[in-house]
Amino acid sequence: MPEALINVNGDQVQVLEVLFLTTLIALFPSLLVMMTSFSRYIISLSFLRTAMGTQQTPPNLVLIGIALFLTLITMNPVISQIQTEAWVPYTEQEISQEEFIQRASEPLKGFMLNNTSFSTLQMYSELAHVTPPETREEAEAMPMRLIIPAFMTQELQWAFYTGFLLYIPFLLIDVVVSSTLMSMGMIMLPPAMISTPFKLLLFVSVNGWQLLFSSLVQSVN
Repeated sequence: MPEALINVNGDQVQVLEVLFLTTLIALFPSLLVMMTSFSRYIISLSFLRTAMGTQQTPPNLVLIGIALFLTLITMNPVISQIQTEAWVPYTEQEISQEEFIQRASEPLKGFMLNNTSFSTLQMYSELAHVTPPETREEAEAMPMRLIIPAFMTQELQWAFYTGFLLYIPFLLIDVVVSSTLMSMGMIMLPPAMISTPFKLLLFVSVNGWQLLFSSLVQSVN
């Protein structure tokens, strides 16, 4: 039985390949969150906005855009490796679709393992009743269904640790302002109204955005 084909600009494309690409495009947002450092960036920026008490400033669209571009900077070596070793040979029909998936997953797997602790990998291995890895070679042989959740767990840990560090200086300002208002008897005056300008002044005076962005990018292996 002949395989189903679609004629696109004179080229014969298999229906299964079109379905695969459509599914990949649909899953791209989820893959972006689960297999890159995007989660670490967006959660850290959300913690910063909450700690500063600026509510919806910067807006969500701005934070997502910043996190996306920081992710592109971080993932550029991985993307270049995938393009050179997997995408270009696949478009030139030098490798099959299965080999393309295998070659493309290797750089992503290496990136995630570089940012995942062995204890987290061992925990998920025990949950899945798989022999826990002891070496780097054994970790690289693990399936993606175990590496991805381990990587996500590590990213959440890093993001919450960054959020804790961001909260400390702004919390000190809130404590000082609240204590000062209480000592002056100004109980009816909201402390946030006084502390927010001082928070903004502190963050701008230390060049906070540049310091935060550089620290986030350098924290990724």
